[in-house]
Amino acid sequence: MKITLSEKMNEFQTSIFNELANYKKLKLLEGKELIDLSIGSPDLPPPDFVMDELQKNVQDPSQYGYTLTGTEELHQAITNYYHRQFDVHLKGETEVIMLMGSQDGLVHLPLVLTNPEDIILVPDPGYTAYDAGISLAGARPYKMPLKEENQFLPDLNAIPEEICKKAKVLILNFPGNPVPAIATKEFFKKVVQFAKENHLVVIHDFAYSELYYEEKPISFLSVDGAKDVGVEFNSLSKSFNMAGCRIGYIVGHESIITGLNRLKSNLDYGVFLPIQKAAISALNHSAQYSEQLRNIYKKRRDSLVTGLNELGWKVEFPKASMFIWAKVPKPFTSTEFAYKLIDEAGIVVTPGNAFGKEGEGYVRIALTQHEELLEKAVSRLKELPIFSLNSQK
Repeated sequence: MKITLSEKMNEFQTSIFNELANYKKLKLLEGKELIDLSIGSPDLPPPDFVMDELQKNVQDPSQYGYTLTGTEELHQAITNYYHRQFDVHLKGETEVIMLMGSQDGLVHLPLVLTNPEDIILVPDPGYTAYDAGISLAGARPYKMPLKEENQFLPDLNAIPEEICKKAKVLILNFPGNPVPAIATKEFFKKVVQFAKENHLVVIHDFAYSELYYEEKPISFLSVDGAKDVGVEFNSLSKSFNMAGCRIGYIVGHESIITGLNRLKSNLDYGVFLPIQKAAISALNHSAQYSEQLRNIYKKRRDSLVTGLNELGWKVEFPKASMFIWAKVPKPFTSTEFAYKLIDEAGIVVTPGNAFGKEGEGYVRIALTQHEELLEKAVSRLKELPIFSLNSQK
């Protein structure tokens, strides 16, 4: 029998990520040694105290039932963490819910907030889960270009008035993926005003809040009036290397939290209790671990960016996140350059156009390999003709 998929599946085509994965497999089968700098997943384990907590609790036979929601202890740990880190006061009972990783909420929240054909303002380039959520809801994206000349912040004044009238949601992501930009307090104040004027819900994706270097990122909810118009997603995947545990959370406006909670009560049965307890341990001891993690990523960043600049590839030092957003040398497109690096240097990066039209001309490089491998990548690049002449000057 021939199976026909729904028309909705036409909106979920094979992406450049799948193409790259297949090409990597082909090269590995050919015996090529690859340095993979395309993966946005931590290569480091969680801290010992998190793994100890998880190990202890998985031995308890009473912890294998449905949890349905986040425990009261987890919600309290989240509220304490936000108060301690960002001076944001939250009500654990009504302004916090647990998620199966922040992507769980990012993909499902448009179903709560929009009707088919409503407009969602979304960054371009941006994290691919945003488009997935918009498609599921049947809403329409309006792409806000992130330009270097505007510090990769969207120009809210450039959004046409007719779009503002139809839009229901504004999605932001600082520090960002793929663009590791940081928002200013002044920008967030403009966002709050813009949202109130246009009756918009603001969704801020704050998954990289702990991965910063010289400048600490600002929580959107720390700005006056922000909780009146929006919510903030956070995750333990990147901050505590718990990506496979699939646990995150959303905080902010009570009505939005209630709506998503109602939807999720029809979709899943919660997160395994030992993982929740491990997350509580992580949040309660964040200060002692986060500084260590930042130091590791900072050394990686400094080593790689310095090496690339010495080759003549002018790359900016990111202020936050685990990514470098690098301009592609002329005359290559993003995809051409990405495949050239695989073929000629055995280095895998992600072409910027995988994250949207405005990503053309860039590649995303992940700092998810140890320093020695990053230095090896620079050495390989040095042998390429496009860099070898510059490096010999």
